[in-house]
Amino acid sequence: MPELPEVEVTKRSFAQAIAGARVTAARLGKPLRWPLGAEGDALVGRQVLGVRRRGKYLLVDLDQGILLVHLGMSGSLRFAHGLPPPGPHDHFDLVTTQGTLRLHDPRRFGAVVHAAGEADAVAQKLLGGLGLEPLSDDFTLEAFSRGIKASRAPIKQMLLSGKVVVGVGNIYASEVLFLSGIRPATPSARIGPARIGRLHAAIREVLERAVELGGSTLKDFSNADGAYGSYQAHANVYGREGAPCKVCGTPIRALRQGQRSSYFCPRCQRA
Repeated sequence: MPELPEVEVTKRSFAQAIAGARVTAARLGKPLRWPLGAEGDALVGRQVLGVRRRGKYLLVDLDQGILLVHLGMSGSLRFAHGLPPPGPHDHFDLVTTQGTLRLHDPRRFGAVVHAAGEADAVAQKLLGGLGLEPLSDDFTLEAFSRGIKASRAPIKQMLLSGKVVVGVGNIYASEVLFLSGIRPATPSARIGPARIGRLHAAIREVLERAVELGGSTLKDFSNADGAYGSYQAHANVYGREGAPCKVCGTPIRALRQGQRSSYFCPRCQRA
C-alpha cells in the first residue's frame, strides 16, 4: 500500500509539470472507493493551480474546487502526453493542456473526489481527523508526546491509525520502531520520554530517507514518471523474518497485529 513517502514522491514527480494546465476532458472508468462527486464535464475548463499532500491524500487545487486523490492499496498515478488508451485498471483520466493524469488501480480501493474546497464537508470528512504531518514544523516532540500518552493502543497500531501522526504505514512503522528500540506490541502509554524522543526523531529520519530513495516498490508502485522506489532494499526489519539483524545478528521475528505483519529484532527491541 502506498504510504506517505510514496505519495510525496508521486506529488513531486508531476506537481510542477501540471501546474497552470487547463482541463480539457475527464474520463471515469469503473467505480472507485468513493464517487467523484461531480460530472466529468464540470471539470472541463478548470485550471490546475498546484498540487499538495495531506497525509496519504494528494490535493489537486483547481481555480474552482479541489480534487482529493487517494492511491488506496495498489494505486499509482502517471502524468504524460500521449498515454496509451486506458486499460482495464485505469479508472480516471484528467486530460489537460500539459498532459494526462491517470489513476491506475487494480484493486480499486483508491479514489478521486471533487470538493468545493478544503473546508467543504466532503473534504473534511476525509481530512478532518488526520494527525500531525511528520515532515512539517507542526510535528513537535511536545505534540507527539501528548498523543502517545493519550493512547491505550499498542504503539504500532497507534502509528498506523493516523490519529496522532499521519502517513507512517506498515513498512515504515516497523522501521521507526526498530530504530527506537521499541517492540510493536508495547502499549503506547507505557513508553517513557527518552524513547518517545527517539521515536519522534526516527519517524522523521525514516520518512525523509524513504522519500530520497523514491519510496518502496514491493509489487508495482511507481511515481508519475514511471520510476520505481528502492527503500525496500535498505530496510532493517520489514520483510526480513528469519534474516539476521543488521546490527546484532539476531534473527528478525514477525508477529501479526490486526491483519498486518510487524517485524522486529527481539534483541535490539527489548520492550
